[in-house]
Amino acid sequence: MRRIEHMKTEYQKCMDEEPFDGSSPEITEMTVRNKRLLHQLRETDYADNEAKQRIYRQMFGSIGKDVYIDIDFRCEYGKNIYFGNKVIVNMNCTFLDNNNIIIGNNVMIAPDVKIYTATHSVHLAERMPERTCPGASICDTIARPVLIEDGVWIGGGSTILPGVTIGKNSVIGAGSVVVKHIPANSIAVGNPCRVIKNIEDND
Repeated sequence: MRRIEHMKTEYQKCMDEEPFDGSSPEITEMTVRNKRLLHQLRETDYADNEAKQRIYRQMFGSIGKDVYIDIDFRCEYGKNIYFGNKVIVNMNCTFLDNNNIIIGNNVMIAPDVKIYTATHSVHLAERMPERTCPGASICDTIARPVLIEDGVWIGGGSTILPGVTIGKNSVIGAGSVVVKHIPANSIAVGNPCRVIKNIEDND
């Protein structure tokens, strides 16, 4: 008997790190839902922590205890962001969560930090393929997960690129562009971000 193969949805392709069309109905629905939640968040009294927590629980994949998110936070789908406990996200941060962004416990993220999971092919024909379907996206996107392990501190204005893991207890200097994995217990700075020192217990 001939085996029937089921075609992947665009979102399944997205999560499997394959090129996907972000204009698909499923992805569009997720994006619109999240933009509405972000609008609710902006309209909520800054001091009304209970109301903000209700929105966070709807928006994110999961959120732990003692998570503080400052004003002007932006994200793409919301549902692919997972927070541990005791996390600070300072003002004006952007998390482009086309794939998973997993943030551990005791993490500090300074203002103006950008975490990107989305990227595109360097080849134009793959980045902007010919489309025959009306309303389709003009480009294909590839999304790779980002992991921020426990105890990490990310300095202000840093950018974390797709597919990166920042190891436990590491510190990323302000303004860094993190393009590859950073090992645990490291101080790393620059563009591209490089390890300049290992953190010792007596530092």
